[in-house]
Amino acid sequence: MLAPLSWLKEYVKIDMDVNTLGNKMTMTGSKVEEIKRLGKDISGVIVGKIEEIKPHPNADKLVITIINVGDRKLQIVTGATNVSVGDLVPVAIHGAKLANNLKIKKGKLRGEVSEGMLCSLDELDISKSLIPEECKDGIWILDGEFTLGNDFMEELLFREDIIEFEITSNRPDCLSMLGIARELSATTDEPLIYPKINFEELKGSLADKVEVVIEDDDGCQRYVARVIKDVKIKRSPTWLQQKLIKAGIRPINNIVDITNYVMLEYGQPLHAFDLETIKNNKIVIRKASDETFRTLDGNDRKLDNTMTIIADSEKAIAIAGAMGGAETEVKAETTTILLESANFNRDRIRLTSKKLQLRTEASSRFEKGVDVNIAKIAADRVCQLIEQLNCGKIVEDVIDVYPVIKEKRKLTVRTRKINDLLGTKLKIEEMASILKSLEIGAKQVGENIDVSIPTNRDDLVEEADFIEEIARIYGFDRIEATMPKGSVVVGGRTYSQNIKKFTKEVLNSCGLNEVLTYSFVSPKSVEKINTNDNSIKRNFVKLLNPLGDETSVMRTTLVPNMLEVVGRNASRMVKDVRAFELGSIFIPSVENERGLPYERENLIIGMYGNADFYALKGVIEEYLCQLGIHKYQFDVEKNRATYHSGRCANIIIGNQVIGTFGQVHPTVMENYGVDDNCFLAEINYETLLQYVNTSKRYLNLPKYPATARDFAIVVEENVYVKDVEQIIVENAGDILEKFELFDVYKGNQIVEGHKSVAYTLTYRHNDRTLTDEEVNVVQSRIIDEMEKRLNAKLREN
Repeated sequence: MLAPLSWLKEYVKIDMDVNTLGNKMTMTGSKVEEIKRLGKDISGVIVGKIEEIKPHPNADKLVITIINVGDRKLQIVTGATNVSVGDLVPVAIHGAKLANNLKIKKGKLRGEVSEGMLCSLDELDISKSLIPEECKDGIWILDGEFTLGNDFMEELLFREDIIEFEITSNRPDCLSMLGIARELSATTDEPLIYPKINFEELKGSLADKVEVVIEDDDGCQRYVARVIKDVKIKRSPTWLQQKLIKAGIRPINNIVDITNYVMLEYGQPLHAFDLETIKNNKIVIRKASDETFRTLDGNDRKLDNTMTIIADSEKAIAIAGAMGGAETEVKAETTTILLESANFNRDRIRLTSKKLQLRTEASSRFEKGVDVNIAKIAADRVCQLIEQLNCGKIVEDVIDVYPVIKEKRKLTVRTRKINDLLGTKLKIEEMASILKSLEIGAKQVGENIDVSIPTNRDDLVEEADFIEEIARIYGFDRIEATMPKGSVVVGGRTYSQNIKKFTKEVLNSCGLNEVLTYSFVSPKSVEKINTNDNSIKRNFVKLLNPLGDETSVMRTTLVPNMLEVVGRNASRMVKDVRAFELGSIFIPSVENERGLPYERENLIIGMYGNADFYALKGVIEEYLCQLGIHKYQFDVEKNRATYHSGRCANIIIGNQVIGTFGQVHPTVMENYGVDDNCFLAEINYETLLQYVNTSKRYLNLPKYPATARDFAIVVEENVYVKDVEQIIVENAGDILEKFELFDVYKGNQIVEGHKSVAYTLTYRHNDRTLTDEEVNVVQSRIIDEMEKRLNAKLREN
């Protein structure tokens, strides 16, 4: 928000250095981004009057002008085509310095003496985007009375300080000069002077001829309309143009400039329609249908029923809160206008602006929130300025459709709570005075203050908000520093926090790096991992206000995030990646669509490069072992489209599947641009926590020796190792200490369609030394059982 200092001084009488003022405003919560000194590099430019124009004898495109600069007359050669005798113009004399370090010297142009230069706005360091259309290719012609020979920049107040404020989204009331002035008044303890609004009205009402109907009650809260007759469209006076330019808005014509001026002053966007182009003099505020509409900028825009529009009895004439239509634009021949001052739904305007990629000064204010109760005041201020500039006559009646009046809210603030929280000893009178300086009603009731919240302060909701208001105006720098009080409590992690920390340490020790990814994802992310159409993973929690489609929903699985990490590293020629993430997934509430989603922590492990299925399995086994989980099994999984059907397994503890791991399907890897094999493990971390056993039990060192037996059996290729191991566990009894698979072989010595599986079994008794006979009996029983159940044969070579 750009605020020229001279403009602010019209509302608050201050005499203070601009830097001091900027510091004070920042300390009270109105952050000053920058203070610019307009025209600081411009010198030697004075006001002159053209008294004579004659042709240049040696150039068809140049003319010779005689300029009266007060104490003398200068001859200046120019190529400008928009100058006339009697015009007041900015004159750069010999020795003048202009924008871009341009220096002016007396000289000759095509043989004729030129004692200076007539200046355009561009040469006076005014941004080209702010220059009025009629001045873009010519000299700036002044309108009004000015003293010849005076410094041009001083005469037009162009050499002044412009303060740029950073306005936070919760303070739309400060997107206006009066809003900033209100903060300035509270900061400096000087009274705020509002413009006095009065004007004459034509007798004889047009209200019966102009009808306003609000059909879209949700989209429009209030609509104020006034009619102005005998309109004269012309250039705005210089004072109005320079105010708009300094505030960052390009002057257009008197009517448009007045509406922009009032928007800057009050924060209320306004729009003027050519009344003669409105069919049947009827205004209807309704939802758009599927229609195409041409806006003022000449673009055809496709509308839909999520947008609010202004229409006449036949067609749309404006997009509510964003931009008017080309057909009802105020033109040079316009004589009667309908002035609109309305209040629209902020969410609707923001959605419309985003869909149409149409962001204007009006839409940026409406989408943050405009006070509904300033609509009529702003319309009246426009009427006053129209009368003041003698460019129209105001019709007596005003049309104000305001279905649901917004009243001030009431709240009680405890003064003791304020002092306790801030560490101050403010009197109740001081607190009330601060609130009143911000135009917040404050009435002392015992030790409390009953506050009346103005309708332009929707950010004030609870007691804490008023404590903040008092603190910032009183001055955070004035609040004494005090040491915090309270009982000292020994901090520590919870059980689940300790397990989470231990999980990360174990996985780090296995050579994995932790990654963090966004919880906001694209709804298309699950399609890339071959998710079924009816999968719960497609049931997303959708964001109401997403930054874009890529971050419009909350993730239901960590797999796409990990594969994006893998793909990103692969594209950067990282040859070996081992990573994990312990993050949340989000499932919508079943009971209530608008309720909070169910949030569940999951663990995902990803590997590619120097990795295979067994490397991933080894990491999982080590992790489970470190968590004290020993009774688990792996079971083949063939129905996960994300994974290779023959290289995927479930992790089962008890009767629960707590995770899945395996090789990612090649088509999925193609979606992420990875040629190498990739291996993933998904683990339901919250379910896993139920089985964690962190207790440690001491076992005595064995007193008696162990004995080991090796055997290799030949089984059909489709027999799973877990089936072999299940037979070992069931038949070995208590003397089996451990078993280990040390070889799986397929080759020339093995019948086709079969494989050789070799194990080492270690036996030990806790109370005595085992005999060979005892071990042989158990070993034989195991092999016999395998022959019966698995059709296995003991391998002899």
